[in-house]
Amino acid sequence: MSALLPSALAVTGGAAAIGVGLVFLTASVAKLRSRALFPGVVANYRLLPDALVAPVATSLPFTELATGIALIGGSRLAAVPAIAMLLVFAAAMAVNIGRGRAHIDCGCGRSELRQPLSRALVVRNIVLALLLVPTLATTPAFGSAEWLISLAGGLALYLLTHLVNALSALASGPLAAMERNSR
Repeated sequence: MSALLPSALAVTGGAAAIGVGLVFLTASVAKLRSRALFPGVVANYRLLPDALVAPVATSLPFTELATGIALIGGSRLAAVPAIAMLLVFAAAMAVNIGRGRAHIDCGCGRSELRQPLSRALVVRNIVLALLLVPTLATTPAFGSAEWLISLAGGLALYLLTHLVNALSALASGPLAAMERNSR
């Protein structure tokens, strides 16, 4: 039993690193493709002084890109900025939900799928951050059976994250609002 624990931690950490790395990669690409709009998304959170909005909006996609690449590449230390970003994003969303500003776009990526803030997104980010904790201790060796299992788990985590995002966006979209209003 105790011999399985290091292996299970390595697989969990590896899967989380790959899955979250892919989430960061796709989010960064979406932000880079919508560079003109992203400063407005950052400003809508109303958490930064105006002078910091442009630098944060400019640097965040590149930080996410580098973090995503490092996570997928097996860097255990990349889990530190990834966990920090996920928790900061969760806190920023929670603050705005608490202010009654859940209608603003989360800026999570996929600009064609506008996604208002929700508790589900806050929980999603916290869960992703927690899943990365084992990555700080160990990850499987590249090419090993554990790494292949981590790869499959990471892809599944990435797809599950996109499913949660899509369902959350649909639940808050105009068709869902029309359905709620017709009752």
